[in-house]
Amino acid sequence: MMNKILTQIALFVFFVLVQVLILNNIELGAGTQIMIYPLFVLLLPVGMNVFLLLFLSFLLGLSIDAMSNTYGLHASALLVVAFVRPMIFKLTSPRDGYEQIYSANIYVMGVPWMVKTLGLLILIHHFWFFLLELFKLSEVLYLLQKTLLSLPMSFVICILLQYLFIKKPKAT
Repeated sequence: MMNKILTQIALFVFFVLVQVLILNNIELGAGTQIMIYPLFVLLLPVGMNVFLLLFLSFLLGLSIDAMSNTYGLHASALLVVAFVRPMIFKLTSPRDGYEQIYSANIYVMGVPWMVKTLGLLILIHHFWFFLLELFKLSEVLYLLQKTLLSLPMSFVICILLQYLFIKKPKAT
């Protein structure tokens, strides 16, 4: 149990540091931003208490905001992700439902499930983030451009991170 908590704390710190120190400093042009920290919310246990999920999401977003001077944009976007996560999980649920597994990662849930679920969560996150950032309905085309250009890069890096850092479970 203690090992699982330490792993979650390490993941939390990893996502904050990578986002703030590396990804926020990469300029890709056309408003494209790589944001990988929504993966943290996805990797939390499926059966996690909703209030704890919202609290951890807010804390992660606030940590990134504090180091990025973004005044709550990341916290707001992650709270939306945490709020819709149970609905997305229900929408993409396997036929037999979810087991109370520790982490819904690519090895446990499979690639098709991860593509649907992670894709939806990142799309919602990016759309909300850029909507608040622009805060103008007259900029709807730019909003869509930023969202649709940022989505593939963030998605691919989130998938690669799982293959690089998550251990494949041993076959039993």
